[in-house]
Amino acid sequence: MIFYHKFEVRWSDLDANKHLANSSYVQYCAQSRMAFMTKEKMGVTQLSRWGIGPVIMHERYSFFKEIYADQTVIVSLEIDGCSEDSSIYRFVHKFYTPDGVHCATAEATGVWIDMMLRKMTTPPDDVVEAMNKYKSPETIVMSREDFKKLPFRPDNVDPAEFN
Repeated sequence: MIFYHKFEVRWSDLDANKHLANSSYVQYCAQSRMAFMTKEKMGVTQLSRWGIGPVIMHERYSFFKEIYADQTVIVSLEIDGCSEDSSIYRFVHKFYTPDGVHCATAEATGVWIDMMLRKMTTPPDDVVEAMNKYKSPETIVMSREDFKKLPFRPDNVDPAEFN
């Protein structure tokens, strides 16, 4: 199953080149995920009751066609990767015009965290069931090892270098 969320591109969503700003792509993806979670009865209120929250650990984009002011854009949501317990997930978002033109693709990898402990956790069965509805036969099984494959790793420096 694929979830779709529609946006009307506003003037404030544009950049200096008068097309959809990179930051707007990030916001549209986040809002699509929240709309998906609300539809599946795991919105902000329910997440608070469960004491969990979604955290995006890595996000990347590919752009194919510009999106302009006053256009309608439809953002899809599919789950193309998930751990067996759904504690780790990867969403793929595709941006389309109403006539079906594919303008961009985003991939967001994240985890569920316990809001008190601030550690990764297994979500409640309701979340697992909702996420399972949006998996496809191509959805891969993910594990903590997949985080080692992400392109960036922490690399601390001596703060004296900042002076």
